[in-house]
Amino acid sequence: MAASTLPFPAVTPDGRSAQDDPAVWHEVFTDIADAGFDHVDLTDSWLRPGDLDGPALDRLAGTARDLGLGLASVSAIRRSVIDTKDGDANLAYSHRTIDAAAALGIGVVSVGLHQALTPQQKEQLWFWTAPGHHDDPDDWPLAVARFQELGRHAAEVGVLLSLEMYEDTFLGTADSAVRLIEDIGLPEVGLNPDIANLVRLHRQVEPWQELVEKTLPFTNFWHVKNYSRDEDLERDAYFAVPAPMQFGLIDYRSAFRTALANGFQGVICTENYGGDGLSVCAANRDYLRRHVLPKRHGYALGTSRVRQPGLTGAAR
Repeated sequence: MAASTLPFPAVTPDGRSAQDDPAVWHEVFTDIADAGFDHVDLTDSWLRPGDLDGPALDRLAGTARDLGLGLASVSAIRRSVIDTKDGDANLAYSHRTIDAAAALGIGVVSVGLHQALTPQQKEQLWFWTAPGHHDDPDDWPLAVARFQELGRHAAEVGVLLSLEMYEDTFLGTADSAVRLIEDIGLPEVGLNPDIANLVRLHRQVEPWQELVEKTLPFTNFWHVKNYSRDEDLERDAYFAVPAPMQFGLIDYRSAFRTALANGFQGVICTENYGGDGLSVCAANRDYLRRHVLPKRHGYALGTSRVRQPGLTGAAR
């Protein structure tokens, strides 16, 4: 179970860059360790491992190791490989990120097709309340080919690739996401079913139960968070705000039963937007440990449709 670095800014209030200042790494990793975590997801909105050189990767790993933390995963967000303007650059960045993960002993990299926030989204309290990018159906073959390229690279260096679900992309519905994985056709490429990304939308959405049932057989990594949601279909009114996992709409006790029945054994990355995000991530971790995840040996584990990672714990 890993803490996302999503709650931490790329630039500190006093102007220091997380990308360039190892002192910032130490401060953030200290906060994460003090919150009771023993593993970290390197979310690249905070730090881009793919843009660090070898000595910097060594220092990053050493900083985590000194604080008793393993580096569990990398989440590369808003770097769509089919972006009309930046797709080629994002593909190259994704390759660098896979290599950085391998150098750090990290077993899984999560990528997606969501693109940069629009100016309108940046003006909102919650960006998901404004419309964003929609994938062009004509780009489906390109997405398949580029994820195949990344998947083969990942397999060569001992890393798994996970594709994050996100609205209005080819990973924006359960059926489309599963079809994409099947078209890619590599056991090293699976889904990151961040279904809360869909539950939070202020419009009609797929029932979370259907999302779980269809996507968990193909899951090899999992961003978990939750939202409180209300709907009034007659008035076409929808409302959602972040909530701790145990209090939101998605029943993760049920979802994890489905996950285990389908052989999921991957990294679980706890996330949250707003407020004291790290504390909510820690509360979500505790909820999963105390109430959801198996506590007894011998529980039944099904067979996944994709390869599951072996967590090595990271620091070199």
